[in-house]
Amino acid sequence: MNARILSALSAAALALALSAAPALADSHQEGASSQAATIEPQVKTTQHSGTFGGVRMNYTATIAETILEGDASSSQGGKQEAVIVTTSYVKDPADTSRPVFFIYNGGPGSGSVWLQMGAFGPKRVAIPSDARDDGAPPYPILDNPASLLDVADLVFIDPPGTGFSYLTKGTDTSKYYGLRQDARAVASVIRRWINDNGRWNSPKFLGGESYGTSRTAMVVDELEGSTYNDVALNGLILISTILDFAGREPTPGNEMAYIVTLPNMATAAYYHGVVQASSVEAIAQEAREFAIGPFATALLKGQSLPDAERAAVRARLSQLTGLSEAYLDRANLRVTAQRFYKELLRDRGLTIGRLDARYTGVDYDNAGEHPDSDPSFYGIDAGYTAAINQWAREGLGFETDRPYSSIGGLGARWDWSLSGQGRGAYLNLAPFIGKAMRQNSGLKVFNAQGWYDFATPFFGAEYSLNRMGIPQDRVTYKYYDAGHTMYIRDEDREQLSEDIRAFIRAR
Repeated sequence: MNARILSALSAAALALALSAAPALADSHQEGASSQAATIEPQVKTTQHSGTFGGVRMNYTATIAETILEGDASSSQGGKQEAVIVTTSYVKDPADTSRPVFFIYNGGPGSGSVWLQMGAFGPKRVAIPSDARDDGAPPYPILDNPASLLDVADLVFIDPPGTGFSYLTKGTDTSKYYGLRQDARAVASVIRRWINDNGRWNSPKFLGGESYGTSRTAMVVDELEGSTYNDVALNGLILISTILDFAGREPTPGNEMAYIVTLPNMATAAYYHGVVQASSVEAIAQEAREFAIGPFATALLKGQSLPDAERAAVRARLSQLTGLSEAYLDRANLRVTAQRFYKELLRDRGLTIGRLDARYTGVDYDNAGEHPDSDPSFYGIDAGYTAAINQWAREGLGFETDRPYSSIGGLGARWDWSLSGQGRGAYLNLAPFIGKAMRQNSGLKVFNAQGWYDFATPFFGAEYSLNRMGIPQDRVTYKYYDAGHTMYIRDEDREQLSEDIRAFIRAR
């Protein structure tokens, strides 16, 4: 396998895909300027063993650089433009009939560290499972029995500007940083890996987390979306899904963001004991029904909403969210997520997390409308960054002086347009998944959501995947008692692993 990988990694490829990270991505690009004119791709292979899903096995780990080159017909034809790092784990002996799962995270600008060191890789970092801060190092790096290696070979991909991947000096960042550009680069890397490893006829699964679900919709369109695209997939695995961006930002006049976020407010209020219910599932269902019914109707009536109806909606909204009717009245029934993080536990002097509402933080003071920061992010980031740097360098033998970009600022300069529509247009990527499913009768979708995730609300994912054109009998929904990175909670990591393992086996 090494020989195939080495020869293929040094071959020329098509250039496309991602975006420009402001300071962080640019530092990766400038870091490449000191390198030789021709980059020789680094490939490191090591042998390991472990027990995954109850199965003891040997496996080969390969961390490798794939070079993407400029279009030969362009003025920079043949230029090495992007260096993309993949980390693959393949069961020994290699079996071309085994499924292979291609995995990335989101951002845009996030490396695959979260899913690799938190959920599916053979090693994981141990941080508190109960929504406490990860504190200071050392952070234990443990064997991960929940890894999916027993049912599939795993390929983690860090697109340009994320992880150890970067753009070379002089590369036009607009060719790599954007919806379609990013997807083309990732699809190119996937095709290369399939060809290098002789896996054209293997069952194939594709997926990611957060913006990684947006990327999945775009990559499946690149792989399957036209006559000349040649890689059929068995399954899409979506974790903390964001496909329909209408529910993302509560800009004036856009009521959908308030509708899809309301159920999250109810589950968060339930978790912190502000409202009562028989279970999180029960309060979530109550909030769904109210959000899509009386609440949506009231918001759409705008200033024509009768006083009696407003009062009834306000009272029910208070019951579900734990916010006072007076506060809801001042907010015109429209409470942004940022305000909710600050208001829910104000009387306790606490804020709640965006990525995971189980986490609480203490701000500089208890005034104001928005929290100082997200306790559910600073509660996990140090442990993951330390773990991937140690594992990649010491465990896998990767040699580099570049920093690992766990999460960068690519989104600020990302090309969000589709067909020249611009980001101001209604951005919904779910139709790409529907198209792929209609044209591939063997393609199924697995959707995983945390009850306490405000970054990608569970009701927003349900809404986007329930639109016309998406075969509902091939979509599986699963829910977990944590937030955006639900695998941080030990019980949910194990359950997520079991659920995806069953999904892969059921192909």
